[in-house]
Amino acid sequence: MKPLLTFVFATLFAASPAFSQEAETPSETTVWEQISAPESDNLIDFLWLARPIVVFADSANDPRFEQQMALLEANAEALAERDVVVLTDTNPAQGSELRTKLRPRGFMMVAIGKDGGVKLRKASPWDVREITRVIDKMPMRQREVRERRQP
Repeated sequence: MKPLLTFVFATLFAASPAFSQEAETPSETTVWEQISAPESDNLIDFLWLARPIVVFADSANDPRFEQQMALLEANAEALAERDVVVLTDTNPAQGSELRTKLRPRGFMMVAIGKDGGVKLRKASPWDVREITRVIDKMPMRQREVRERRQP
């Protein structure tokens, strides 16, 4: 009986967050996790604060969706530097506010400016380099770069 109790207590203490090593090390979020996990999917919440990139697909298994997400994740730092947040919608049956407003057909990637206007619509995956070129041509982004250069 005593070995069984020892095993039970050892298992409980090992599983307890207070006694595990995982609790000792703070969980750090990656840049990708920060920009791809916004607290809202309402575009008004990002007005003047961030540049949403919305990726639509009819299924999360769509190869174009998977490719686009991999491209975005591979260069998340460049997107974070430009105040980008990534929103996704892979459930057309849900009829989300994003789908109602942007009206995608199948796969679509939409880049939206801080002013809330649609700046880019693409029906095929785009590389982050191409997306950042579009963003860098926006007047607000150019002003941000100038302001960061000034002491």
